[in-house]
Amino acid sequence: MHLELNERRRRVLKAVIQQYIDTATPVASQDLARSLGVSSATVRNEMAALEDAGLLTHLHTSAGRLPTDAGYRFFVENLMDRAALSTQEQRMIQHQFYQIRSELNQWIHLAAAVLARTAQTAAVVTPPRAYESRFKHIELISINDALVLLVLVLHEGSVKQQTLPADPNTTQEQLSRIAGRINELCHEASAKAIANIAHNQPTNQPPLSSFEVLVIESVARAMQQFEEHVNELIHHDGLLEMLHQPEFGQVTRVREVLSILEGGTMLESLIPQALASDGVQVIIGGEHSRDELRDYSVILSRYGVNGDVAGVVGVLGPRRMAYPRSISSVRYIAGVMSDLMGDLYGERKIEPSE
Repeated sequence: MHLELNERRRRVLKAVIQQYIDTATPVASQDLARSLGVSSATVRNEMAALEDAGLLTHLHTSAGRLPTDAGYRFFVENLMDRAALSTQEQRMIQHQFYQIRSELNQWIHLAAAVLARTAQTAAVVTPPRAYESRFKHIELISINDALVLLVLVLHEGSVKQQTLPADPNTTQEQLSRIAGRINELCHEASAKAIANIAHNQPTNQPPLSSFEVLVIESVARAMQQFEEHVNELIHHDGLLEMLHQPEFGQVTRVREVLSILEGGTMLESLIPQALASDGVQVIIGGEHSRDELRDYSVILSRYGVNGDVAGVVGVLGPRRMAYPRSISSVRYIAGVMSDLMGDLYGERKIEPSE
């Protein structure tokens, strides 16, 4: 946000926002005069100028000021101090993840719980997924004369299973040979490339049998479905931390935030944006494209290994959010998750930028 403010107005704006974040109460000029070392009249004049600039507002004539979305944006980009997690907090978080380092499924739950506790608001975490799913391996296992179990393993570790009709009397040895051929044909291929294999017989090789085409089409379809539903699994924690804040004293606000977190669809639209961006993304109130999110701020960061597998960690809270602490928490947990993914895949991790 490009806006020139003199030093005194910057100090007044920063003080108003910090006090409003701490108290959830509009800030009066006399509240700041002593701490800023100027008169109440001076603070009042600077507040009026900041209101004219669209950075502060007030609920009625005699009330104190509170930040607008533009004010929060200016604060985040120009005024806030860094609030790195303490060394003790970092050690405790590292120790918690170290204890479950071999349990991939637990990383997501722990990341959400730690982030919610650290930022004192609701946290959301998506599992690591490939940007584009890639084939790794299949197995074909005979169940009976009429059915075969297809076990599909994708590159980032996801496993899909489905049954397929089989020709009677097909032996397990024949199924293993078919699986071996398909593994060679589809090695590291995308869903689109595998669909092309099914529709266009490979050159310089024996033609595919009808059963081989069925298996390849099933693999391509499973991978496409996987990519389409990649954002459905958004794990959240910290609802109680969020509801302790004064903004959620009314039942309608509680229902609203439950709908956002439990429904997931409102947050889904933000996940691709976070996956495609470097660094921590901060979306404040009216900056959201969806009306339901305009009373909230969301902070998100991508984690994972570059060009391969990634997920998103973040927090959701009222616009009156402790941005320095929340941004540092999101950045730190994203770094921890990227370290874990880098160790798992032996590849270069995503470094959350400043």
